[in-house]
Amino acid sequence: MASLVARTGRHRQRYEDNYRLVSGCIPYRLRKEDDRSSCQEDRLEVVMISSPNRDHLVFPKGGWEEDETVQQAACREALEEAGLKGKLKAKLLGIWEFRSKSSQSTCSLEGGCRGYMFALEVTEELETWPEQGNHHRKWLCIKEAFMLCRYEWMREALDKFLKFMAREQDIEKTKQGQQIMDCDNAVTVSTVTPDCETTKSSNCFANSSSSELRGSSPSAAVFTLMHPCFFLC
Repeated sequence: MASLVARTGRHRQRYEDNYRLVSGCIPYRLRKEDDRSSCQEDRLEVVMISSPNRDHLVFPKGGWEEDETVQQAACREALEEAGLKGKLKAKLLGIWEFRSKSSQSTCSLEGGCRGYMFALEVTEELETWPEQGNHHRKWLCIKEAFMLCRYEWMREALDKFLKFMAREQDIEKTKQGQQIMDCDNAVTVSTVTPDCETTKSSNCFANSSSSELRGSSPSAAVFTLMHPCFFLC
């Protein structure tokens, strides 16, 4: 397999209202349930990465470029900075405006960033990745991640992530309950009509639909999606 190379330079960088547009994600995984806890938040772990020449940790993120969608940019940054692949949740966690790390102490308009953040369900961890020399990844529980968030926007993004995951869990429980009811109803019908040929009920299976965002403009990425679609990195 060909070695991966990180993108460099800003000749294709997107800008809007004097802000550099940035895309990133909160990579996560769920530990298996055990005797210690079945609570989803206690089982959640997220990845944060180190920053060059700094002690604090951040979430993978970087410039959104003109030849990619905001979702593609988030997946690319997770791969380049953290060596992670996975399923990107289509619903945007939120948009935050902040200053780049190199311009925290300045008051000029330059250095302002507008960041689009997503949740990434990690399915693969690479042993080597393009920016491994500058960024080391670390798995953390939610409490640790909150403690290590240096900036307020990062804590807000993590809080939005938790609320999003809680909603996802509620939706999944509702689907599972409906599937059980549908399957029970199908069995009941087959027992009272023995003369009919028993067929498998399509209602016993959850068919998840998927769609792809194709918007190439910043405004296309801002609207809230109503379906829990997935984007493979």
